[in-house]
Amino acid sequence: MRIVVLVKVVPDTNAERTLSLETGLADRATAALVADEIGERALEVALTYAEAHEGTDVHVLAVGPEESTTSIRKCLAMGAASATHVVDGGLVGADLGLTAEVIAAALGRVGYDLVLAGNQSTDGMGGVLPAMVAEHLGLPSLTNLTAVTIGDAEVSGTRVSEDAAVGLSAPLPAIVSVTEALPDPRFPGFKGIMAAKKKPVEVLSLADLGVDADDLSTSRSIMLAIDARPPRGGGVKITDDDGDAAVRLSAFLAENHLI
Repeated sequence: MRIVVLVKVVPDTNAERTLSLETGLADRATAALVADEIGERALEVALTYAEAHEGTDVHVLAVGPEESTTSIRKCLAMGAASATHVVDGGLVGADLGLTAEVIAAALGRVGYDLVLAGNQSTDGMGGVLPAMVAEHLGLPSLTNLTAVTIGDAEVSGTRVSEDAAVGLSAPLPAIVSVTEALPDPRFPGFKGIMAAKKKPVEVLSLADLGVDADDLSTSRSIMLAIDARPPRGGGVKITDDDGDAAVRLSAFLAENHLI
């Protein structure tokens, strides 16, 4: 079985993030680029399965700038066998539609039995990319799973909402996205770090995949304008000077539909 894990490289979540008011894109120069943790959790699911099932091949697929190499090598150090890195200037500022098209094309080239991904990245937080990729490939998708069980011919899991826990399953090949309820990713050891230096990483461009970033015959979203977030205004302060604070507080909550 070949499991392909989608990993996105994002600005460090522990650093301050800002948007460029000229481009509308995240200013990636203000923070170090790291592999998104939710993608690493998906990788942990794949690696745990591979350890228990000999012959399982875990492959990492990343779409991002050249600086993504370090994070891709980290994934290889964690235990993935190989990786594909799609890098192209035409992908700068790519929307979800173009990104999904590129990933689908890359998956067709790489080959897969199961595709694992995080449910949403910590920078864009679109939350729809795995389903969009599944639509391109005509595959079943199980999204936002809090538990995953991989079998020889199907994958199953649990999706938890405020109302219920739902059991889902689909035949392979399929695409699965996971949530932060999955176990923490492992840390790469020294042996893994050294081995990662020799593992293959295929670098592809849009031309290699036959994707035209400027083709507007498919749906594309374009940033038209952006403004800085307005400063946060002061809150309402209620003091009990005349003994009517409770009444005024109740009125404020009711006016704002909080009760």
